[in-house]
Amino acid sequence: MEFLMLALAILLLLVLIVKFKLNTFVALIITAFVLALLLGMNPMDIPSAVLGDQGVGNILGTNSVIFIFGGMIGRLVADAGGSYRIARTLIDWFGVKRLQWAVLIASFIIGISMIFGVGMILLIPIVFAVAKEADVPLLYLGIPMTAALSSAQGFLPPQPVPTAVATALGANIGMMLILGLIVAIITAVVGGPLFTKLAQKYAPDAFQKKESLPAVGEVKEYDLKDTPSFGLSVLTSIFPLIFMIIATVYKMVFTGGVTPKNPSMMDSVIDFMANPAVAMTVSLIFAIFSMGIWQKRSMKQVNVSMAEATNAVAGILLIVGGGGALRGVLVTSGFSDHVAKMFSANGSMSPIMIILFAWAVTAVLRVSVGSATVAGMTAAGIMVSIVASQSNPMMAVLVALAIGSGSLVASHVNDAGFWIFQEFFDISIKQTFQIWTVLETVISITGLLVIIAMTMLLI
Repeated sequence: MEFLMLALAILLLLVLIVKFKLNTFVALIITAFVLALLLGMNPMDIPSAVLGDQGVGNILGTNSVIFIFGGMIGRLVADAGGSYRIARTLIDWFGVKRLQWAVLIASFIIGISMIFGVGMILLIPIVFAVAKEADVPLLYLGIPMTAALSSAQGFLPPQPVPTAVATALGANIGMMLILGLIVAIITAVVGGPLFTKLAQKYAPDAFQKKESLPAVGEVKEYDLKDTPSFGLSVLTSIFPLIFMIIATVYKMVFTGGVTPKNPSMMDSVIDFMANPAVAMTVSLIFAIFSMGIWQKRSMKQVNVSMAEATNAVAGILLIVGGGGALRGVLVTSGFSDHVAKMFSANGSMSPIMIILFAWAVTAVLRVSVGSATVAGMTAAGIMVSIVASQSNPMMAVLVALAIGSGSLVASHVNDAGFWIFQEFFDISIKQTFQIWTVLETVISITGLLVIIAMTMLLI
């Protein structure tokens, strides 16, 4: 009966968003209240479940600084010309024959701190110009670019979905980042250069060379000598990752992954820097200098870049919070506990089954609702008690990655990413299904297989 109530709530969410075109955040909050009533919660407990420490407050209170500062870092690198420098330098290094790999690596670096849509807007003019210069089809370079951005979006903090899901499940962000890097690199390679070869065979019409691209419009020009150096641009882009990885590795090697009872001064400093909010704050301060003041950009220009980043991230931040509202209801109502007991009663609590269940639940929600964020956060609410019942803390990380993988599968017409891809690459809807939908599914299934392999090795 509880699953039926959840299905009805998801149907309501679809009707509100698709039929009535209601703002996604508003639709999520309304759906959370309705779901709470359907699950028989005490009406007086519903507001705190939706908005309190288990709901919106749990996700936004913890992650808002990470999301917004991450977006600001990405925008500062882009507006200073750092992203252009990264792309052009790698393209020059790799040469025409290995252009796909150059675009893949550049997009991956840039995609770490930049949300998917903004990354597409930033990179497509550069990739289009390179494709024309090299006389290759746009999609030949566009698929590796998209695969890299999508892989970063699905598996790597400080991207919104993996960060929010990790927080909801109580997963270690540092370990999420380390294992997420492995998954993201493999999925980007499989979904990029390897998938391109397959796509050229079954959808050759999509790989036509283009002389113009309507969606690009006016392209901002950079003089390479006036842009930040390659090393400084890369360092600024990955600065948050460096902090979190160093801290996580230090704790694994010297303290066994836990905070000691009597920590040394170094232990305390590392523990402090391991906090994602601290890492993002320090990284943003560095970015203001490296991509602002040191590039002779005024503070007014720096503030404009940061304001634009806030505007770009705000919509996603609200959707993440709305997804948190659904999670709050699922946890507070006891629904997630019921799912955990159901698994235990059936004797099917093996780690592999948990990973498959997390992926499948998220995949169904993704196909139904369209939003990777909503799918991920709702699945986290369903999985939280199952994860809590596991003695190995690594399961929280692996389940979070499985949810990230499921949130990418089979993107179609109810997902904004589908239309972004179709518009930017100027292809037909049929071709978008052939390329984008299949690409996202390839990334998702490849990610699932890698996560299963990790589970067999680590659990």
